[in-house]
Amino acid sequence: MISLAWPWLLLALPLPWLVWRFLPPAPSGSGQALRVPFYATLSSLATGGGGARRRWSLAWALLVWLLLVLAAARPQWLGEAVELPQTGRDLMLAVDISGSMAIPDLDPQGGQATRLDVVKLTGSRFIERREGDRVGLILFGSRAYLQTPLTFDRKTVATMLHEAEIGLAGKETAIGDAIGLAIKRLRKVPEGKRVLVLLTDGANTAGEVDPRQAAKLAAAAGVRIYTIGIGADQLMVPSVFGMRRVNPAADLDEGTLKAIAKETGGAYFRARDLQGLEEIYSRLDALEPSIQDTRVFRPVTDLYLWPLGLALLLSVGLAAPRLAWPRLVLRSATP
Repeated sequence: MISLAWPWLLLALPLPWLVWRFLPPAPSGSGQALRVPFYATLSSLATGGGGARRRWSLAWALLVWLLLVLAAARPQWLGEAVELPQTGRDLMLAVDISGSMAIPDLDPQGGQATRLDVVKLTGSRFIERREGDRVGLILFGSRAYLQTPLTFDRKTVATMLHEAEIGLAGKETAIGDAIGLAIKRLRKVPEGKRVLVLLTDGANTAGEVDPRQAAKLAAAAGVRIYTIGIGADQLMVPSVFGMRRVNPAADLDEGTLKAIAKETGGAYFRARDLQGLEEIYSRLDALEPSIQDTRVFRPVTDLYLWPLGLALLLSVGLAAPRLAWPRLVLRSATP
C-alpha cells in the first residue's frame, strides 16, 4: 500500500490560490526607459494563442505545484508485513560430555540410554521451547569448547547437541573452564538477559579455573547460573557375586554446584531420571520465561523521487517556449 510520511504538507496545496486571492498584484513600472520599435510583434508572440495559451500555462504550472507538494509529503510504498521475533534472553547451555556421561542410569525403563542420550532428548525439547531467545551451546570435558554461538536458530543448536559424543572434549570434567567460556560469550549482551544452564554428573577434575572463583566472576558479570546435577541414587551392576547395588552419582559434587548457583542468583537442581530432568527444564521455563510476542516490520520504499522528477521535467517544458520567444522575436524583426 502507498502512504504519506508527512501528509500535513498537503495543506500547502491551496497556497497559490490564497496568494492570488488575498495579496495585491505587483505594481507595474510607469514609463519605459527604452522604446522598442517591434513591441507589437513581441507582444503577439509572447501571448500567441491568446487566452488559450495562458490557460494551458496556468494548468501546467498548477500541475507542477501539485507534484512538488506531493513529493514534499514523501509518498512511500509499504511492503508486506514481516514478523520478527522479539529479543528475549541470551541463554547458554553447557553440557558435560566427559567419560562418566556414558553411564546408563537415567532411563526409568532400565534401558541402555546413557546420561548423555537423555540430556540430548530433554535438552532438545527445552531448546525448541525457547522461542524469542538466543541460545548457545558449550560442550566440556577436560576442556570447554564453544559448539554453537548465541543464535536464534534453535534448530541448529539442537542438531549440534544431538551430534555431541562422549569423550569428544576429553574424559575429565572442567566445570570452571565451561563457566569462564560462558562468561566470555555472554558479557557483551544486555544485562538481565545473561543465563547459563550447566549440566554435569561429576566434580571439577580438570581445567585452569576453579568453579567457585568462576562463579564469582559470573556474578560480577551479571550471569545467572542454573546448575543441574545428573545421576541416579542407585544402580544394579553385575559382579562376581551376582548383582550388587552401587551409587553411580558418588562423584557428583553437589556442594560446589549449589555454591555456584547461590553465588550467581540461580538455582541448583538434581536430576535422577529422565522424568526428573524434564521437570527441571519445565521449572527453568517458569523461572526464565521466554518472550513469545513478535514485532511486525513493514519494509518501506520511498517514492518521492517520481513526482519530484516529473515536476522537474514539466518545469523545463514550461520554461522552454518562453526562453525561445526572444530569439523568435529578434529573428522576425530583423529586416
